[in-house]
Amino acid sequence: MNPVTMQLVADKYIRMALEEDINYEDVSTNAVMPKYKKGEVQLICKEDGIIAGLQIFGRVFTILDPQTEVECRVKDGDLVKPGELLAVVRGDVRVLLSGERTALNYLQRLSGIATYTNSVAKLLEGTSTKLLDTRKTTPGMRVFEKYAVRVGGGGNHRYNLSDGVLLKDNHIDAAGGVAQAIKAARAYAPFVRRIEVEVENLDMVKEAVEAGADIIMLDNMTPDMMAEAIHIINGRAETECSGNITKDNVRTITRLGIDYVSSGALTHSAPILDISLKHLKILE
Repeated sequence: MNPVTMQLVADKYIRMALEEDINYEDVSTNAVMPKYKKGEVQLICKEDGIIAGLQIFGRVFTILDPQTEVECRVKDGDLVKPGELLAVVRGDVRVLLSGERTALNYLQRLSGIATYTNSVAKLLEGTSTKLLDTRKTTPGMRVFEKYAVRVGGGGNHRYNLSDGVLLKDNHIDAAGGVAQAIKAARAYAPFVRRIEVEVENLDMVKEAVEAGADIIMLDNMTPDMMAEAIHIINGRAETECSGNITKDNVRTITRLGIDYVSSGALTHSAPILDISLKHLKILE
């Protein structure tokens, strides 16, 4: 995550997370450490995975105190193993204690997403199908979770509703049909926007192709239906499949030649990666 993104976008969410955890004071820390003392604590990995979010982890502490030093021994995207020392954090012991949970929440969550995404992306290696995330993200965490998907080897679908045109079932119902929805979007959206439409059956596929959709999303179709849909589309639009896509069933889709596979599971179902801050010691 580049410094501009961190300062303009990420910082406000990190501050909100800190304020959620410390709305007045950290009673436990202030009880055992009433005055400044410098200390250090080690970031230890406890299971195999892909690390992601080290900058965000460190930023939690430097927001609390800019003098905090975060010495990373690995970088985002690295494969990490149990017992591995990932980083050392040095600074005011009160900051180390008060920032611990928020910093770990980010790092564990993002590393879990990167690890799960990587396991799915590996199943697509050697194919032309690209793996994408969705907008099924944790509120207040989208910028971080979508970053973690990229670290894990996936790609990002649209970031938010302002980022692209995707006409789903309720848009189509509101417009009165596939063709009407595409026509309305074509007339309204800037010319630089491509039009994607979600379809659920072969009749909708035919209508979307004839109406000039740029991307056709095949939603919750069986592999046989998807194969027929791709035959109908015949290269006249890019194809995407979505709907309950996980690493357990993604292999059945790669043989079809789908351009994109989008999976909400990358962000909403990835387990955290177990990481801990341990061995705090006083330096002075």
